[in-house]
Amino acid sequence: MPFTKITEQPSLYNDLEKKSVLEILTDINNEDKKVALAVEKAIPQIEKLVSEIIPRMKQGGRIFYMGAGTSGRLGVLDASEIPPTFGMPPTWVIGLIAGGDTALRNPVEKAEDNTERGWEELKAHNITPKDTVIGIAASGTTPYVIGAMKAARQNDILTGCITSNPDSPMAAEADIPIEMIVGPEYVTGSSRMKSGTGQKMILNMISTSVMIKLGRVKGNKMVNMQLTNQKLIDRGTRMIMEELNLDYEEAKTLLLINGSVKKAIQAYGQ
Repeated sequence: MPFTKITEQPSLYNDLEKKSVLEILTDINNEDKKVALAVEKAIPQIEKLVSEIIPRMKQGGRIFYMGAGTSGRLGVLDASEIPPTFGMPPTWVIGLIAGGDTALRNPVEKAEDNTERGWEELKAHNITPKDTVIGIAASGTTPYVIGAMKAARQNDILTGCITSNPDSPMAAEADIPIEMIVGPEYVTGSSRMKSGTGQKMILNMISTSVMIKLGRVKGNKMVNMQLTNQKLIDRGTRMIMEELNLDYEEAKTLLLINGSVKKAIQAYGQ
């Protein structure tokens, strides 16, 4: 069956410039409603991937997100949120984007067309079979990502991917492909819209479920979050108050001495 890019199909809407602002916003919202349903259908594949990642990370493995453009930026975003949210070192979940950090704000010409660069970057991080490579590309055709995934599989490294097209070349290089079919974009080909929203949702699901299973959450609370501002210090203080039945100042002092909610609770019990 020939590969068809649903992400490049014409929008279901036309004459967008003639619509009122309300019509545009309503139409976009109606399209966005389809995203969660598409992600829901992909949960069995997301579960498979997460279940393979957890034992690898317990042995010291890492997650590498790889993408170009919007997809790459979303991978870097999710990776960058792991240390402050879960108190993990920034080396545990790593986002790589075609073109490097410059590409986070500016397009880097032809960076995504290099089939060898991605694997070179992974080797620079001393990638091993304990690690996992997750390619992110709405089209499923990004050479930078596909080349890296192909080399990773050849080196016995687990590969997954997130794409918005079925049976893509990228999915062919994934041990566990996640295909989230959201349909044509509101603005034809603008995969920063529904595809990007779905990618963000799936990345949240992967990283959050992995961190929970690695013990970085207690009950429903971020007990390992970094105390980088007063809001988070106050949140952590109230977690300790609730857990240990202390007053505010006692809880805050305990938190600041120990540096995290989890360590504070452990220290109190000793």
